[in-house]
Amino acid sequence: MRSVVQIVPTHSVLEGGGFKVRRPYSMNRILSPFLLLDEMGPNVTGPGEAVGAPWHPHRGFETVTYLLDGRMQHEDSAGNKGELNPGDVQWMTAGRGIIHSEVPHDEFQKIGGRTHGFQIWVNLPAEHKMMAPRYQEIPASESPTVEREGVWARVIAGECMGVTSSIDTVIPITLIHVKMEAGAKLNQNIDPLLNSMIYVFSGKVTVFNETRIKTRPRSFGFGVNQQIRDGELAILSEGPEVEIQSNTDSELLILAGPELNEPISRYGPFVMNTREEIEQAFLDYQNGTFAN
Repeated sequence: MRSVVQIVPTHSVLEGGGFKVRRPYSMNRILSPFLLLDEMGPNVTGPGEAVGAPWHPHRGFETVTYLLDGRMQHEDSAGNKGELNPGDVQWMTAGRGIIHSEVPHDEFQKIGGRTHGFQIWVNLPAEHKMMAPRYQEIPASESPTVEREGVWARVIAGECMGVTSSIDTVIPITLIHVKMEAGAKLNQNIDPLLNSMIYVFSGKVTVFNETRIKTRPRSFGFGVNQQIRDGELAILSEGPEVEIQSNTDSELLILAGPELNEPISRYGPFVMNTREEIEQAFLDYQNGTFAN
């Protein structure tokens, strides 16, 4: 069984045009292949107050946008356009480069409302960093879900309770949104070769902890169940399975992916392997050849 080896707290920062996100501390040094985990909101805005992320470039990784509440629209340098509604998933592989915009939908901007969701950055191996950009947009109606014994799950990537996602990932990725009633249990299989973590964004859950590990702000003891609270990211040990029990009605993300074991050179929206590659990305962007 996988157990909790570290609890990482979150802090609030402003991103894009000034929207608030909740982000684990030192996310870029925590767990390969994940580079960033931003919980967007929840924010409630009045008419004309909603903000997003206007035009900006990406190269060398993937962005996963999962919307829980609100309505967004996007477009990019290749002429693609679309919108995101509650339950929709956009899996964008930036690859060699794309310039795009993610902002509130015009209709949502007129009336305001509640926005809540996630953006997750997934690193690409060196051999795929300059691949052709692509989008995978999965509307809520086509995003697989499963419900059993007080546990509901949307399988964005990977598998849960016998249901498998249709997302085509470059590397093996598990990304599952789970809702649990108080007292419910979930035994989630995880490939033993993948790193894994749990992010709780509502309520409180318990994961069995087998070993004694000291971490801030709490110390873990032998054979105790480790609680993960709202706004905490739990890094898990190795193993084929994790057992989760909900103390209250709770919501969480389960994430897993491989250790890439490659150097990372990162500057803003570019994630490459060397400083020279970052400098080339800036040069391509300035020369207008970035997204060609």
